[in-house]
Amino acid sequence: MNESMGTRASRPHRGWHHRGYLPHFDSGAVVQMITFRLADSLPRKIYREFLASSIRDPDRQSRIEAFVDEGRGACLLKQPRNASIAQAALHHFDGERCRLLAWVIMPNHVHALLEQMDGHPLGDLVHSVKSFTAKQINRLEGSSGPVWAPDYHDRFVRNDVHYANAVDYIENNPVKAGLVRMPFEWIYSSARERV
Repeated sequence: MNESMGTRASRPHRGWHHRGYLPHFDSGAVVQMITFRLADSLPRKIYREFLASSIRDPDRQSRIEAFVDEGRGACLLKQPRNASIAQAALHHFDGERCRLLAWVIMPNHVHALLEQMDGHPLGDLVHSVKSFTAKQINRLEGSSGPVWAPDYHDRFVRNDVHYANAVDYIENNPVKAGLVRMPFEWIYSSARERV
């Protein structure tokens, strides 16, 4: 995994910035909840409609996540070999570029709660994971082209209550989507590792 995921020299963090459609926050030693999804999980037209809705709409991200939780697209991560690739990629940087605190691999998206480490910008970390997994999944599927949607969603965790809610949201996502009855039943999740 090292040759494809590489190691980058330490870089400065960017604070608030825009990359693609979404604003991002990047700072060392910050706990972040990130979500990235497969390219076909949300049709581009519908994504643009969500983005066109008011930025002040507190339910916008929840509506996007509910739509994605419906299991749209080919759901490449439903296949164990592809989910295992994503899982290994998340764990690869744990302790090196970030601290992985909670995570789940859903059929068409990934949620992770992590603590950034100084010198390792969030965008670089997400790019490395998505790039490596895309190459591996395309190779296994005998396909080419984009695997992941170009952007990702991040939210920095403000306090202990927000942290607990983020872990609960991540680990209960398979239950909410109707895939299992209990969080630990979902194989590709930190809830399973905790048991």
